[in-house]
Amino acid sequence: MSTELRAELFKQRSIRTGTGLFGAMLGVVLLAVLLHGFGLAAKNIDSASGQMTILMPGEIIGTLFAALLGALSITGEIRHGTIRPTFLVTPSRVHVVAAKVWASMLIGAGFGLSAGAVAAGVGTAALRVRGIGVRLDAGDYALAIVGVAVAAALWAAIGVGLGAVIRDQAPTLIGICAWLLFVENLLLGDLTNATIGRFLPGAAAAAISGQKPDTRVLAPEFALVLLILYAATAAVAGCLAISRLDVD
Repeated sequence: MSTELRAELFKQRSIRTGTGLFGAMLGVVLLAVLLHGFGLAAKNIDSASGQMTILMPGEIIGTLFAALLGALSITGEIRHGTIRPTFLVTPSRVHVVAAKVWASMLIGAGFGLSAGAVAAGVGTAALRVRGIGVRLDAGDYALAIVGVAVAAALWAAIGVGLGAVIRDQAPTLIGICAWLLFVENLLLGDLTNATIGRFLPGAAAAAISGQKPDTRVLAPEFALVLLILYAATAAVAGCLAISRLDVD
């Protein structure tokens, strides 16, 4: 397994897709945090919960780009046909998918850590520039940075699983973006009174990173267990789907 993991990490380091995603992620996080930090009324961000909304883009964008990275790691190979030599070198398809999951989780954690750190640093700087006292404590910052890294790693695994099941690159990427950016926001809002929405994977990621708009999300520890179950289920589904994939 270590050989497959090293090979997968080498693949992801060798292509420009990961670097491009990372750069785009940081740019979007920076822009979104600046818009939140300087665009929101001072009275709305003079509390810890209000100031966490400034850091929120780090979680949303970090998990999104980590999920896209995971999906691209498998759909890219299927799309370009390089999955064939991969299976020739490593006949065990389960090992191939498992290596992609672990590699994507490692890199995805780096994505999340970077996104959370940039959001925390820039968001805090924006508050200080505006003369607003920082109400966040060490625990809030830990969730906003480390929590995002954990959530992004797990969403990277989900991305691999979804990519293996759907196989077609464009629908997979569009589906992930639509789900995280639009669908869950609707389900977490007034449409369901959060009864269903709080148990969805995007809401779980938000809870892990300390995002608490009100009572609409689970406690971080419960959300972590739930997101692990989502990631494990997606990985197993991806292994089963790839085992049945005809690449002849």
